[in-house]
Amino acid sequence: MSVELRGITKSFGALVANDGIDLRVETGEIHAILGENGAGKSTLMNILYGLLSPDSGQILVDEKPIIISEPSDALAAGIGMVHQHFMLIPVFTVAENIVLGHEKVNGFGVLDLEKARSEIARISKEFNFDVDPDAVVETLPVGIQQRVEVIRALIYNAKVLILDEPTAVLTPQETDELLQVMKNLKKQGTSIIFITHKLREVQEAADRITIIRRGKIVGTALPTASQEDLASQMVGRPVDLTMNKSPAKIGKTLLEISNLTVTDSTGRELIHDISLDVHAGEIVAVAGVQGNGQTEFARAILNLEEHVSGSILVDGKDILGETVRGSLHSGIAFIPESRELDGLIGSFSIAENLILDTFDLAPNAKGLLMSPNTVTNEAVKRITEFDIRSQGANELVSSLSGGNKQKVVLARELSRPVKIVVASQPTRGLDVGSIEFVHEKIVQERDAGRAVLLFSTELDEVFALADRIAVMYRGTIIDIVPATISRSDLGLLMAGVKPKVSS
Repeated sequence: MSVELRGITKSFGALVANDGIDLRVETGEIHAILGENGAGKSTLMNILYGLLSPDSGQILVDEKPIIISEPSDALAAGIGMVHQHFMLIPVFTVAENIVLGHEKVNGFGVLDLEKARSEIARISKEFNFDVDPDAVVETLPVGIQQRVEVIRALIYNAKVLILDEPTAVLTPQETDELLQVMKNLKKQGTSIIFITHKLREVQEAADRITIIRRGKIVGTALPTASQEDLASQMVGRPVDLTMNKSPAKIGKTLLEISNLTVTDSTGRELIHDISLDVHAGEIVAVAGVQGNGQTEFARAILNLEEHVSGSILVDGKDILGETVRGSLHSGIAFIPESRELDGLIGSFSIAENLILDTFDLAPNAKGLLMSPNTVTNEAVKRITEFDIRSQGANELVSSLSGGNKQKVVLARELSRPVKIVVASQPTRGLDVGSIEFVHEKIVQERDAGRAVLLFSTELDEVFALADRIAVMYRGTIIDIVPATISRSDLGLLMAGVKPKVSS
């Protein structure tokens, strides 16, 4: 089944998310939609699946115009979607999730799951999915949960399958398995629209690639195109994807974490008995599938978590129990996971955001009074140094792009004397050009003798930056390995499996 989008336009206020997009996906084709977060990819697919209505444009299936007002219309037309964040009820079984919204009861008024069970078994066998219809979803690995989503779409006769950032929460092995599933579906005649920003996966699986930038299609390519060419089309300028860094010059221990445990308000452990040292002049990357305790670990170092035990030594001084302000002033620079929630105040200007850590310290203040001229002059310097694209120091941070917002966070945290840099998902949602800039700054901090603790779910980023890799699984560090470890062995560790032969 072919599907075509013609002239699709969608605006949210002044923001044009999709601007006259034309796209055609052929029968039995894996068509990748490549672009950075915010480019308009998901908006376009949500329109195709009936979650959003376009302002203008037309959808055609097998050359015939159709109207899709809601997901049931899309399903009726043979279009299914697997969302980045799974739409499953954790406490229900696989079969119960499959029939949700399509419930039928038997003559005794009991939910009839037999047909769903047999269909799940049939599709599992056909595509080698190995999914138990009676397994409770919350007990399944993330990769199997994703297969449940795919099965649900196929059971309801999806001939076009939309996969929205499908590898975001998968290990490398689960990613490879998914790419093989996609190829098997293609052999059966299913058309697949694959939304991603990961160049390696596009080249591995796609038949054709459409690149979207700022709501417009800026090019098409074949998977034989180089990663540099694809990246430059995404960003609009040449990009160097190779991170050139010299060997680490290891100094003394600046961050020493011992027996760190974090619990929630009910006493449930979120991270358990973590011990880790980071030295001056090195980058230690904490790798793992999203949701294995990395967020709580990073926050605990800044004393943002309430129920913490163990010790956190910064250059020999235990800061556990300090205020967040005290933690920062002890010599930690913190690049938070969410710049919107924890990194910036949107209603403040760039200049004001640049002094959130130091507004009462010289040279920003004299006694109880701030020095406005100094604050503005310093902001102008930082804007230039960190290439913050803006209308000036007094522009509100809320009006900046994601990449420029992150540069404001970097400028604030890396422009004061620090010993340790804690960077949590520092490139999430950024375009390739901004990622290149952030990586360069992180390596500069390492080379200046700082200890860098990097939290990242992006393996390309981990391998590009790390001198050592600490692997987190279910709230604890299961191994610390050199950055020379193979991708496959690192993937096994991320899944909680120790490789037989160390790399």
